[in-house]
Amino acid sequence: MYLAPVSLYVRLYAAQRMLMDLDASFVKQTFRNRALIAAENGALSLTVPVVHSGGVKQAMRDVRISEHGNWRRMHWNAIVSAYKKSPFFDYYADDFRPFYEKRYEFLADFNMQLHTTVCTLLGLDREVAALGSIENTVHAVDARPLTEPSATGADAPQHYYQVFEQRNGFLPNLSVADLLFNMGPEGLITLRDAAKNLTHK
Repeated sequence: MYLAPVSLYVRLYAAQRMLMDLDASFVKQTFRNRALIAAENGALSLTVPVVHSGGVKQAMRDVRISEHGNWRRMHWNAIVSAYKKSPFFDYYADDFRPFYEKRYEFLADFNMQLHTTVCTLLGLDREVAALGSIENTVHAVDARPLTEPSATGADAPQHYYQVFEQRNGFLPNLSVADLLFNMGPEGLITLRDAAKNLTHK
C-alpha cells in the first residue's frame, strides 16, 4: 500500500513477517495507490496516478505509475503543508522527500521502498517475503482487506497526538506518515499498545 494506514503497521508489529501478494489483481480506489493524511481541514486523500490498463486486469507487480498531473510535487506540498508544524517533520522530511523527486516506474517498487523506509524510521524490523515463497502460511492473518477504504480501522490506535486535533478531532487510521511525523520514535510504542488489543479473525 502507498503509505499504508496505521492499522497495517499494528498488524505488522504483532507479526514475525509480512507476505506480499504481488500477483493479486490491482483494484482501483484502494490504499494500494491512495493514502490519507491529516490536513488543516480534515482527512485529505493523496492518490498516485497509474497507467490505465484498458480494462484488462493487472497484477499488482505490473502496475505502472503515470506521470500525469505533476502528482509528486502536489503530494509533497500537501505533506509539507499538513505536517510542517508537527513535532518530528524536520527529523524525517529528508527521508521522505526523495520519493517525490525520483521517478519510479512500478507502483509496487515505489510502495515497497516507502514501506522499508517507514519500518527503518519506526525501528520495526520484520521480514518481508513474497506470498508463496514460504510454504507454511497456516498461521497467516490476511491483511489484504485493510487495503479497502471501507475497512473500519478497528485495530488502529484510538488516540495519539495530531497537529490539528483541536480543530478536527482525532482522525483514526490515517497513513503511517501521520504517526511518524506526530509521534516520532514513540510511534513504535503506539503500535505496541494497539497490538495488545488485536483480535485475529
